[in-house]
Amino acid sequence: MPTKITVIYDNPTDPAAFEAGYAENQVDLAKKLPGLQKVETSKVWPKEDGSPTPAYRLMDLYFPDYDTASAAVTTPEAGALFPSIFGLATGGVRIVFADIEES
Repeated sequence: MPTKITVIYDNPTDPAAFEAGYAENQVDLAKKLPGLQKVETSKVWPKEDGSPTPAYRLMDLYFPDYDTASAAVTTPEAGALFPSIFGLATGGVRIVFADIEES
């Protein structure tokens, strides 16, 4: 079953610093993961009432199946990516594996 790993970045303490590091490192490092089929990034829209967003950015990493995704996170390429994610995510981060269900 197709699988994706979603990185959910919470609101950073310094958005400008986050954006600089994100643009320079995160996506390029993610693209090096073995078995990766597609990377999709998104930025959460601000709330109309000015309250904090529930998250800041998302990065979806698509793989053909769970086994390929699981193997990818044990590689040297992941060893470069994940410390970078945790270092940049000053507001917090969540990483989830999900079964992609198509309707």
